[in-house]
Amino acid sequence: MARPHIEPFCDRDVHFKNMTLPGFSPGMRYKMLSLDTDSGACSMTVQLDAGYRQPPGFSWAERELMIVEGELRVGDRTCRKGHYFYIPPGYAMPEIATSDGCLVLMMYNTSAPSHEEATEHHPLAQTALYHDVDSYMDIPWAPGNLVKPSVASGCMIKLLNYNPISYAMTFLYFMSPAFFQDNISYHDCAEESYHLWGTSWMMQFGNLPTGGYFWRPAYINHGAFASELGCIALGRVDSKLFNHFHYNPWTTPKENRDRAAARVYQRDPLLYRWMVSHSHNHPHGPEDFEQTMARRGVDNKGEARDVAKEGHRHEHWHGVHKHEDHDHGH
Repeated sequence: MARPHIEPFCDRDVHFKNMTLPGFSPGMRYKMLSLDTDSGACSMTVQLDAGYRQPPGFSWAERELMIVEGELRVGDRTCRKGHYFYIPPGYAMPEIATSDGCLVLMMYNTSAPSHEEATEHHPLAQTALYHDVDSYMDIPWAPGNLVKPSVASGCMIKLLNYNPISYAMTFLYFMSPAFFQDNISYHDCAEESYHLWGTSWMMQFGNLPTGGYFWRPAYINHGAFASELGCIALGRVDSKLFNHFHYNPWTTPKENRDRAAARVYQRDPLLYRWMVSHSHNHPHGPEDFEQTMARRGVDNKGEARDVAKEGHRHEHWHGVHKHEDHDHGH
């Protein structure tokens, strides 16, 4: 997905705009959180004004909805704050309406927002994938160590949607008061978050309050992070979530990507060779910066080292060979 890195952003700092796309009823206003300019996929905070009604119909895009504030009538049901919907493309929803107004997160994952009036599903719609749930009342919190390596204790999650093919996930996460994690993280996937309530802190930019948002592409450093009074947020990832932890906040996305590949190479060299499709592969695989970075202290021979005098010297992480007094590229 071609969404840019957006971090930090707070939707309370911008004004709503009127939705003018065909098919959407008047009284729908939005704040754009992030946008893929290639496909039109986007995430928006949407205000449905009092008395808003949208006739039955479907979208050509896969979409997800979360009620942030107020009540939304969906057919003959009244859904309240915390209700989550996963709606496949072509799935016809009943009429939606709100008497007193409603604030909603709307996420169109595969193409631009659209609404086609219809009372029946599109013939190709994967209707079995549809689900909705009151995420606040009907799902228990689970420990954050569902994902390993795990975040620090005090972070809990509720899984809302899971794609078994791409491993994409949508989930609520909760940071307890006084939560703190002191390392640096990055992931192999894009990561998105919207603060439904509360404030968290991140070393790179400070506090992210209620209404705070980020879209973070793969291999972007983030952390350390904390929350003084706690927070609840909606999170999404577009592929498998794996926590790469380290303690160097200055590494670049390319260095982080190379390190992630190096870890695959170390764990399964044959898998790595199958994955890589460059014109030629370095026989020893990519570099893991945590194993090659200069360090003060004692080297692996028990001898004291002076980093300032050894800036020209490096050792390959794989331990097969070393070169003195020169650099070479891979």
